Amino acid sequence: MKFIVSSSKLLKNVQILGGILNTNNTLPILDYFLFKISNNNLLITASDLETTLTAEVEIETKDEQSLAIPAKLLIDTLKTFPEQPLTFNILENNTVEISSSHGKYALAYANADEFPQTILITDPNSTKISSQVLYNAINTTIFASGNDDLRPVMSGVFFQFSSEGSTFVATDAHKLVRYVRIDFKSKDLVEFIMPKKPLNILKGILLNGDFDVVIEFNESNAKFIFSNLSLTCRLIEGNYPNYEAVIPKENPNILTIDRLMFLNSTKRVSIFSNKTTHQVRLKIKGNELLISVEDLDFSNKAEERLVCNYDGEDIEIGFNSKFLLEMLSNLTSEEVKLELSLPNRAGILTPTKSITDYEKITMLVMPVMLNS
Repeated sequence: MKFIVSSSKLLKNVQILGGILNTNNTLPILDYFLFKISNNNLLITASDLETTLTAEVEIETKDEQSLAIPAKLLIDTLKTFPEQPLTFNILENNTVEISSSHGKYALAYANADEFPQTILITDPNSTKISSQVLYNAINTTIFASGNDDLRPVMSGVFFQFSSEGSTFVATDAHKLVRYVRIDFKSKDLVEFIMPKKPLNILKGILLNGDFDVVIEFNESNAKFIFSNLSLTCRLIEGNYPNYEAVIPKENPNILTIDRLMFLNSTKRVSIFSNKTTHQVRLKIKGNELLISVEDLDFSNKAEERLVCNYDGEDIEIGFNSKFLLEMLSNLTSEEVKLELSLPNRAGILTPTKSITDYEKITMLVMPVMLNS
């Protein structure tokens, strides 16, 4: 049995699927790609048991067969070829022979029956969203999700679709990001929590995409279908915390400042901050922002003065500079607005202007206690 495929098309797809592979798999078969060949169509699948990614590639064949091919060996081989048709001959001695314009290469394959079955989503709900919106939602929120195994619900991103719009939330209890789009809606209220690994894989695929993504899901699994790819993953079980309750509603002190200027100043002074607390002090008075840090253990300190627009009472508040830098780096607007109430209440960071009227981004950062 044999089939013919474009080397560059095959490489492009197996490199995407390679994002699923783990370096230390408990099952040896997870180091393989599953190939399902039928009637001019090749279905390639990669899995780590929690997440499964499948790509459909056009080939020339009239045969039908399934087999598992070593993933790393295949990717490393394909990387060396210029664009050309490759012929895969599947031989009876459990060997695949790849013929190129340069020569022939043989590798052993495994039985397709050993490969884990893809999860079937029964009675799914379904919604559709633009790839660019989904990319922005993931890219804006994922950095704020936690890594605490004791609180697994906070280690992913919360997806909510309703008649009012789509909401995506991530938090690790120190920072929180909410991304809202009012132009993508669902008739029914649906909610689920996506783990980070499949979201990072999706983010990479969607980066330059412009197509619709169909999302199917039930209580335990979700499937994202787009282009020639589909990604299926297990959802994080549990109820997401009531994030609305921690967002302060009354924030009378409002600072407006150039985002890059604020980001670069914070980045510079934070080099001198305490390496345990990463504490940065913001002192706002009139139209002046004083950013300062001090590391008493090593007698290091730094401060910068910035011009800003400020409406409110004089305030002095401390933040973890790492969280502040992450938030400022993940916004794209020229200016940002920092809303404050009291030194012991969370600050709200928002862009002054969104890329579209349909988008609303809210970032919350918890304060830290200032050294006297």
